[in-house]
Amino acid sequence: MMRRLWIVLWCCFSLVKAERPNIVIILADDQGYGDFAANNPQSKIPTPHLDALAQTGLRFTDGHTTSGVCTPSRYSLLTGRYHWRTRLQSGVLGGFSPPLIAKNRLTLAGLLQQEGYATACFGKWHLGLGWPLRQGGVADDGGDYTNEFKKAALIDYEQDLRDSPLDHGFDHFFGISASLDMPPFVWIKDRRVTEIPSATKTWLRTGPAGPKFEAVDVLPSVIDHAIEFVTSQTQQHPEKPFFAYVALNAPHTPIVPTKEFQGTSGINPYADFVRQLDADVGRLLQSLQDQGLREKTLVIFTSDNGCSPMAGMTVLKQAGHEPSYIYRGHKADVFEGGHRVPLVVSWPGKIKPGVSPALVCQVDFMATLAELTQSPLPAKMAEDSESFLAVLRGKQTSARQYLISQSIQGYFAIRDGAWKLIIGGGSGGWSDPKPGSKEEKALPVVQLYNLAQDPGEKENLQDRYPERVQQMKALLEKMVVEGRSTPGELLKNDVPVQVVKKPSKKKLEDQ
Repeated sequence: MMRRLWIVLWCCFSLVKAERPNIVIILADDQGYGDFAANNPQSKIPTPHLDALAQTGLRFTDGHTTSGVCTPSRYSLLTGRYHWRTRLQSGVLGGFSPPLIAKNRLTLAGLLQQEGYATACFGKWHLGLGWPLRQGGVADDGGDYTNEFKKAALIDYEQDLRDSPLDHGFDHFFGISASLDMPPFVWIKDRRVTEIPSATKTWLRTGPAGPKFEAVDVLPSVIDHAIEFVTSQTQQHPEKPFFAYVALNAPHTPIVPTKEFQGTSGINPYADFVRQLDADVGRLLQSLQDQGLREKTLVIFTSDNGCSPMAGMTVLKQAGHEPSYIYRGHKADVFEGGHRVPLVVSWPGKIKPGVSPALVCQVDFMATLAELTQSPLPAKMAEDSESFLAVLRGKQTSARQYLISQSIQGYFAIRDGAWKLIIGGGSGGWSDPKPGSKEEKALPVVQLYNLAQDPGEKENLQDRYPERVQQMKALLEKMVVEGRSTPGELLKNDVPVQVVKKPSKKKLEDQ
C-alpha cells in the first residue's frame, strides 16, 4: 500500500516538474508600443520576427511597465514590488551606483533558482553594482555625471564586484552595468570586468572604457551569449530547466546599428536599430527552434518603457511612423506613451495565440511565473505582483483592476479599470506640458481620463467626476501607506513616499 502511495506521489511530482518550462524574458530598451508592428497597423518599421512571435502567443494591448524610465521598471519586473517603495523616488541609477535591490529581497531569478532552474542574465543590468574602491568599501550613489572620472579613478577594477546579478539569483551574468551611454564602458562577466577600462571613450557621455569595448558590438554580443547559454544548457544539462533574462541595449542611445542594418529602414538610424533588434531576437528564437526547445520554452518579449525622443521623433513622424501609436507622450512620461509597452507571452501548445485587452504589468511576472511553476512566494515578497496565469490559460479575460505608474520625476498615476488618475498637471517627464512649466501651472493639479473612450488622454474629466478623483486618490494613498497592494500583512516602504510631487524645472539627463 505504501509503495503504491509513493509511486503515485512520485508520478505527481514528475508531472509538476515536466510542466516547468524553460523561461526566456527578452527586454528591449526604449522600444515604443508602436515600434512593434503587430501593435501598430500604420507602422513604417517592419518587425517580422516579433510579429511571428506574436502569432504564436498572447499579445497584450494594455501591458505596462511601472515607470516611464528603465531602472525603476527593471526593479519592479525582477522583484514583483513597486520601485517607488525603494530609495529611488525619481530618475534612474548611474553606471557606478550601488545596488537598488536589497540582499534579502527575493527576485524572480532567485525564486526560479530555488526551484532548480539554471539562471542567467545577459545585457543591461542598470540596477546598481558593488564597485570596489581602492581604499575599501564600495562606490557611492551615482547621478552627478560630472564626477564620473573622479569616481572611476577610485574603483579597483582588479577586484570582484561586491554586488552583482549573482547576488540576486543569477548563476551567470554577461553584460554592462547600466545604459550603453553611461560609463564605465566595459563588459562584465559574473563578478569581474573582462578588461581594465584604461581607455576613454564617448557615447553621449564620456568615461572610462575597455580598450576593446565598442558600442556597436553590444547588441549582437548579448544575443550571442544568450544563444551560447541556451546551447550549453541543452547539451550539458538537458534535464534542468533554465531561465534567461535577456536585457537588450537597443534601441536606446547610442543608436548604433551594425553596417548590415544601416540605412535598411529608409527612415533614420533608430528605425534601422529597431530592425536589427528584431533580427537579433529572431536569431535567439531560431536557436530555440533548432534545438527542439521552442515547445518547451515560455518566451516573454517586452520593453522597459516607451520610445525616447532621442529616436528622432520628427523624422519618424514625417515618415508616417508613430512610436507611441495612438497614445500620448513617450519615454519618461506618466502619459500612456511612457509606460504602455509591447508585451507578448508565447508558449506553443500551452498558451493559445490571440490578443488580450487585460490590464497587466511587468511587476506581475513574479506572481505569474511563481504560480506557473508552483513555486510558493514568501508572504513579505512580491507584494505588488498579481498573477495573470488564468488569462494566459484562457480561463479569464481580465487580470488586475488597479495599477500604479510613475514618470521620471515621480508623478503618480493610478488605473481603476478604464479610468486613469494622474497626480499632477503635466507629463511628469519630457513631453509638454513639462514639470514646472508655465503651461503646467495653468492646468488643474490632477488629470482624470477614461481610456476606453479617450485612449489619447485628450480630455481631462477631473472637474466632472470629483468623487471619482477623491476615491482613486485615496486608494493610491492607501496602497502607498500600507506597503503593499496585494492582500497580506502590512509592510513598510524603504523610505517615506510623497504622493503629491512638487513640480521641478530641473533638467534630467536623457536616461
